[in-house]
Amino acid sequence: MSKPTTPTLGRRAVFAGAGAAGALAAAAVVLPRTQQAAPAAKPEEAAAASGGYRLTEHVKQYYAVART
Repeated sequence: MSKPTTPTLGRRAVFAGAGAAGALAAAAVVLPRTQQAAPAAKPEEAAAASGGYRLTEHVKQYYAVART
């Protein structure tokens, strides 16, 4: 009767796998992106869409009162 052999992971296989993984990672970085960037919105539209700061009449009135 022969003993069942279990496959062992050799040093060469480990280095070959690491090299392949490194090559794939480098290729992913070098390849160009395929998604197109969205066109830039006007600053007023961007502020309104993001809920950011807007210089409204109310704010202008506050600044006028605060200066005095």
